[in-house]
Amino acid sequence: MASDTKQLDHDLNSLKIDRNRGRKPDGPPKWAVRWIVAGIVVFVLLGLAATAFRFTSQAVEVETYRVSAKTAAAAGDDPGIILNAAGYIVAHHKIQLTAKVVGKVAWIGVEKGARVKEGQVLVRLEDSEYQAQLLQAQGNLQNLLSQLLELETGSRPEEKARSAANVAQAKADLENARINLERVKGLFKEEVVPKQELDNAQARYEAQQARVDSLTKDLELVRIGPRQEQIAAMRGRVQQARGEVALRQTFLDSTIIKAPITGTILERAVEKGEFVTTSFVGERGAKGYVVSLADLNDLQVELDISQDDFAKLNMGQKAIVTTDAFPDRKYDGVISEMSPEANRQKATVQVKVQVLKPDDFLRPEMNARSAFLAREQAARNEGAPAPPKIVIPTAAVRDVSGRKSIFIVFQGKAAERTIKTGNSTSRGIEVAEGLIGGEEIVLSPPATLKDGDRIAVKAKQG
Repeated sequence: MASDTKQLDHDLNSLKIDRNRGRKPDGPPKWAVRWIVAGIVVFVLLGLAATAFRFTSQAVEVETYRVSAKTAAAAGDDPGIILNAAGYIVAHHKIQLTAKVVGKVAWIGVEKGARVKEGQVLVRLEDSEYQAQLLQAQGNLQNLLSQLLELETGSRPEEKARSAANVAQAKADLENARINLERVKGLFKEEVVPKQELDNAQARYEAQQARVDSLTKDLELVRIGPRQEQIAAMRGRVQQARGEVALRQTFLDSTIIKAPITGTILERAVEKGEFVTTSFVGERGAKGYVVSLADLNDLQVELDISQDDFAKLNMGQKAIVTTDAFPDRKYDGVISEMSPEANRQKATVQVKVQVLKPDDFLRPEMNARSAFLAREQAARNEGAPAPPKIVIPTAAVRDVSGRKSIFIVFQGKAAERTIKTGNSTSRGIEVAEGLIGGEEIVLSPPATLKDGDRIAVKAKQG
C-alpha cells in the first residue's frame, strides 16, 4: 500500500511542468526595441506628412457656371436694349416755397398731396405789424406831397398883396423921412437946430431907404416863387417816400403766400402759430419754407451710370421706364440731362431720363429702371443676323482697379483669365473678349482665390 502511494506521487511529479527550465532573462532584446522605436517614428512622420499635404493641397469649394454662346432671341433679351440701369423717380422742378418776410403762421389751407393751382393762397402770416408800417409810410408820403404842392404852386395872392403893402408903407415912410431931412437941413443953415438934429434926420432917411430896398426884393421873390432847386429836392424826397410805401406794401402782400405753379403739395412744413423766417434754422426752430410742391406731370428718372457704360448713351436717346411698384406699366422716356462732371468716389455719371407721359401711378422717390434702346443708326443693321453673344452672371466677374477677370475650372484648378465686358442685361453681363462658350467658370470667387489654386466644385442641388 505504501509502495502504491509512492508510485502515485512519482507519477504526479512527472506530470508537472518545470517553469524555470529554458526561461530567458526579463524584457525584450535590444535589437527588438530599436526596430519598434524606429517603426513608431516612421509612422508618426508619415502621419505628419499626410496631414501637411492635406492642408497644403486642400481644395476650395466653389460653385460653377457653364458658359454658352446664344443669340439675343435665344437668350430671351431684347436686341434693341443696350443698357439697363436702376435709379429713382424725381420731380423735374421741386419747389420749396419760402416766405419773403418773417412772422407767425395765421392760417394754412393745404395738406400733403393736395393739388393746387397757380396763384392759389396756401398760407397767411400775421400782418398787423406790416399794416402799421404801411400806414406810417403812406402818412410820410402825404406830408411830402403837400410840401411839394406848396412849392410848385408858389405864393398865394394874399401873400403877394401883403408884400406889396409892406413896400408901399416903407416908401411912404421913406418920403416922410426925406421931407423931414430937407426941413432940418434948412433949419441947420439958418442955425436954428444943431448939427446933431441934421445927422439924426439923415440916418433915419437912409435906414428907411434900406428898408424899402429889402421889402422890394421880398416882393420880387414872392412874385417869382420858390427856387427850382428846392422844388427838385422836394420831388426827390417824394419819390423816396413813394418807394418806401411800395416796399411796405410788398411786405404786407408777402404775408399771403400763393402757389407759384400748378402742382401737388409734397410736404407741409409749418403749422398754425409756428414762426416762419427767411432762412432755415432747424426742425424745432423757425422754418425756412412753408411747403414744397412740384408738377407731377414733369417727372424724371435720376440714374448713376457707371463710367464704363456712359459711352453707350447720348442726349435724346430713348428709354423704357418701369417701376418696382408697378412692373407691368411701361413709360416712354428720353435722356434729357447728362451731368457735365463725374462722381469720383462712385465712378459714375449722373443721367436723367424725362418721362414723356407720366400718370398717377408714378411718385417721386420711387425705385425705377430704365432700359436704354439702341441708337438710330443701329436700326440699319437689323437685317443682318446678330452674332451669338456670351452672357455670364455678374457675380463671376472680379474687378480689380478696372481690370476685369474670371476664373475657369481647368483640371481641378482655378485658371484666371482677363476678359473685356460689354452691355449689362437682365441675365448678367456680356463678355466681348476672353470667352468662346463651353467654359466652366467660378461663381462668386473668394477674395483669396488665386490663379492655380485647387478647387472642388460643389454638388448642385436638384
